[in-house]
Amino acid sequence: MGYDLHITRASDWTEAEAVPITAEQWLAFVEADPELRLAGYNGSYFALWSGKSRYPDPWFDWSRGRVHTKNPDAPLIEKAIQIAGQLGARVVGDDGERYLSDGRVERDGEVDSSSGMDWREW
Repeated sequence: MGYDLHITRASDWTEAEAVPITAEQWLAFVEADPELRLAGYNGSYFALWSGKSRYPDPWFDWSRGRVHTKNPDAPLIEKAIQIAGQLGARVVGDDGERYLSDGRVERDGEVDSSSGMDWREW
């Protein structure tokens, strides 16, 4: 189990197939991004990220119209936001919260500005 972060064009990540990021778009993005490379394992769309992370092999994977990763640290969230921006998508957590580029998190249409809520400090 774990906590997933989703890059999606849909308003709800569970409905990503309704407004999909296609497999072809994901593969083209990976090919064009020098920080990403297909791993050659865990399926045809599983890509490793070469950026700094607390994890030895940070990754993104495409499935059912969305790109996702698991248990992201702040650098991985930042990369997800960069990817989303270039794919016309947004970054959403399992519980529907949206991660914003300024470090804040939006829940139920409201931006949480509480102390300690800046994802860049995690």
